[in-house]
Amino acid sequence: MRGAGGYPSRGTALKRDWTKGSIIGNLWSLYWPMLISNTINMVGPTIDMIWVGRLGAASIAGVGVSAIAVMVVTSLMTGLFTGTMALVARFVGAGDEKNANRAAQQAFVVGISFSIFMAIIGIFFSKPILTLLGVEADVVTEGAAYMRIQLVGMVTMSSLSVAQSIMQASGDTLTPMKISIGYRLFHVALCPFLVFGWWVFPRLGVSGAALSSVISQSLGGGIGLWILFSGRTRLSVTLRNFRLDRSIIWRTVKIGIPASVTNMERNFADLVLVRFTVPFGTFAVAAHSVVQRIDQFVQMPCGGLGMAAGVLGGQNLGANQPERAARTGWLAVGLSTGLTVIWSVAVWFWAEHLVRIFNAEPGLVEIASTFLKIQIASYVLWGMVIALSMCLNGIGDTMITMLTNLTTMWGVAIVLAYFLSQVPSLGVYGIRWGIVTGIVVRAVIYSTYFKMGRWKHKKV
Repeated sequence: MRGAGGYPSRGTALKRDWTKGSIIGNLWSLYWPMLISNTINMVGPTIDMIWVGRLGAASIAGVGVSAIAVMVVTSLMTGLFTGTMALVARFVGAGDEKNANRAAQQAFVVGISFSIFMAIIGIFFSKPILTLLGVEADVVTEGAAYMRIQLVGMVTMSSLSVAQSIMQASGDTLTPMKISIGYRLFHVALCPFLVFGWWVFPRLGVSGAALSSVISQSLGGGIGLWILFSGRTRLSVTLRNFRLDRSIIWRTVKIGIPASVTNMERNFADLVLVRFTVPFGTFAVAAHSVVQRIDQFVQMPCGGLGMAAGVLGGQNLGANQPERAARTGWLAVGLSTGLTVIWSVAVWFWAEHLVRIFNAEPGLVEIASTFLKIQIASYVLWGMVIALSMCLNGIGDTMITMLTNLTTMWGVAIVLAYFLSQVPSLGVYGIRWGIVTGIVVRAVIYSTYFKMGRWKHKKV
């Protein structure tokens, strides 16, 4: 039996037409599984940081700095798959299953090629990258081991990412959620055994944290591919009549490259901010790493709303319903803003308690908690920034996000972070004020552009 648009009828969620019905109902139905998936995915690395934090400040700083570098690579890959999601969403909205399948096939070509290249980078350049940042020798030693394993593991991560991206873009967010829960629970359970050498396992320290992540990603990727190719999700992918389709690859890359550059800009900016922080000592670097982890819990629910809005926006544009796509985007902004206001209140009252979850050393707690309180000035705008940027990426209008990030991160945040950190009365805290200013400017640009509506006419 076939559902609407020719898709397999495997329950209401799989045959539902997301371009019709209640907008808030559709947004919520796609969002909550994404929220759980994102939460689970954030919990895994955060648990790693908690266990590694027991090894000392050098270990937590090394893993924190290396994780930023790994995020640069991960975000590049995620950006490329933004093109896949935009194409699949448009084709699904138009009821074109054949081209949706073609777009999915070519995503594997892009993902495998990219991940092999990154694995080579990880093998040969992990230590030089950290040395270039100027961190202390013990931080380089700890961080290089973590980075090398994570980058080699990009081969498994690409399979997981492409499978989940295809499912989500087609309108199935439940299956990726179940995959995330399964492999992250396995990751959380395995991590301390490899870090501390519990039971029959060797004590691997920070390498154990990285290895547990790679092993769990392999498990999740394998399950994701099996589900995708066995027809147990909304879009049943097949390699039948597969051929290298340069046209689809180019369309995917044309959308994905600006998204990748956007992510690269953001993550390289984070590396530069680490470089600015290094002169203030290991506690300052560790505090920066802890705050980065905590910030992800703000980004996560807002990003989920933006992703859901992007999927719905893409499908609605494919179905020639641009005004419905616009209403979906603004609804995501309103809900995200409500969440960030609540978070800001929590940070104001419990900043030190949040930091102590990761490390209780007084010097680190003092710096990190002050970082968090400064960022309250920008948290209330993050909902708008994250929701609109993710929504624009989801519909394939990735150039504006690239240009906005370039302007606000490098032209505003980085410049101000450097000069304000030289002010004696501000010191390391001037870096955070630079970051806050960049986010405020970004919110103004995104809201103005989205209201103009040029994105409604974007072709992919």
